[in-house]
Amino acid sequence: MRAAPTILHLDMDAFYASAEQAAKPSLRGRPVVVGGLGVRGVVATASYEARRLGVHSAMPTAQARRLAPNAAYLVPRFALYRTVSDQVMELLGRLSPLVEPLSLDEAFVDLEAGGLADDSASARAIGGQLRTVIKAVTGLSGSVGLAGSKMLAKIASEEAKPDGLLLIEPGTERELLAPMPVRTLPGVGPATGDHLRRAGMTVVSHLAEAGEAELVRLLGRAHGVALHRMARGYDDRPVVAERDAKSVSVEDTFDVDLHDRVRVRSEVERLADRCVRRLRDAGRSGRTVVLKVRRYDFSTLTRSETLRGPTDDPAVVREAAARLLEAVDTTGGVRLLGVGVTGLADFTQEDLFAQAAEAEHAAEESAAAERSATAEAAARQDGTTEEAAAESVAREGGEQPASRRWPAGHDVRHEVHGHGWVQGSGVGRVTVRFEEPWTRPGRVRTFRVDDPELSPADPLPLVRDPVDYSSWPASFPKSLSGVFPADGDESSP
Repeated sequence: MRAAPTILHLDMDAFYASAEQAAKPSLRGRPVVVGGLGVRGVVATASYEARRLGVHSAMPTAQARRLAPNAAYLVPRFALYRTVSDQVMELLGRLSPLVEPLSLDEAFVDLEAGGLADDSASARAIGGQLRTVIKAVTGLSGSVGLAGSKMLAKIASEEAKPDGLLLIEPGTERELLAPMPVRTLPGVGPATGDHLRRAGMTVVSHLAEAGEAELVRLLGRAHGVALHRMARGYDDRPVVAERDAKSVSVEDTFDVDLHDRVRVRSEVERLADRCVRRLRDAGRSGRTVVLKVRRYDFSTLTRSETLRGPTDDPAVVREAAARLLEAVDTTGGVRLLGVGVTGLADFTQEDLFAQAAEAEHAAEESAAAERSATAEAAARQDGTTEEAAAESVAREGGEQPASRRWPAGHDVRHEVHGHGWVQGSGVGRVTVRFEEPWTRPGRVRTFRVDDPELSPADPLPLVRDPVDYSSWPASFPKSLSGVFPADGDESSP
């Protein structure tokens, strides 16, 4: 625990939905829901306008539509989100060599390690400047928490939402935590929370008062000891710059249960190829292949096979996943499939099974299966990265439904009308609204789905002329105080 609030936690506000509103002037101030749009789709992010109607992350999209029938429902655009995330992370890297990203839209920063803050005043000033710079560069807002520990900094940023800053002065931790629900603490999920509720513990002060021995009796030694420390405000975890991934995986949830065994196998092989692409993109290899199957009755089976050495060969992973599938009963139907690789390493052991001929044949079969398939999952949930939701609407090859060729919310360009985005498609037509992030709400036009003048486009930047922040924060805090003034809505408990 630190004597000064020099650990910063940044959490971008409703990141995906806010990015979509910034990109689409006609959606500003309206409820926006980003996620899978199929029958089994799941909400990834909802704008604050949609949240006021009861929509929240991880909610089935079908339920969200009932709560907010007039909201805009969009397919994720991860190319845009990653670009904005890179801009934000670059800004954080200017503050300290110790930046610990947790996802695309949140991270911890050790301000003390960057030499920019050593007390409450300097921490508050740099936190306020950071929010202003992020707004100027990306057009989006983020909430900042400052405290003497990671746990409290994250709690502070959550309490500051949306678009706020909260600083927790060291020494006030227990007073602040006392009335909060036990679910506020890291590691207290629904099951643990319910267990504690039955024991009469509903707020953090109850945990602190119960004592370590009682929590150990209820939850076991490791969890009980850790939870008692957190309830008293103690957390000495450092900010770690490198968070080494333990696995890479992908998974698909299907609109309709799969019954055809051949189709199930082709989907497993396709997932194996996607998993290997991510593995290679990360410059890694892996030794253990994992298959996940969720059946029609929601029962979930996991099978794994450990290879003789790490690999990033798609044929090896495909064949291992196929062998694991042979041991799984898919009678009755399959609603979800997943393929993952664990035991990651930075090197590969080539040609583990000396199967060049079979690998080439398997690759040809997999490509043929992808070209001939006509049905595609409309919503995907990935256990490690969110990119799967975007890939679910980008089928390569074969005849595709209009909704798959023109995903709602994605960018297009018309040779006459310019840049726009898809409002919807179907019955051979696609409806496009032509507008850019820096224009007024644009006009809507409808085209045939095969209009030769209409084509997919890359996302536009959210800010047309971003402020030059190249010297920030080198001359902090004096010379930039007029350029990047701290916002006036900072607070502390």
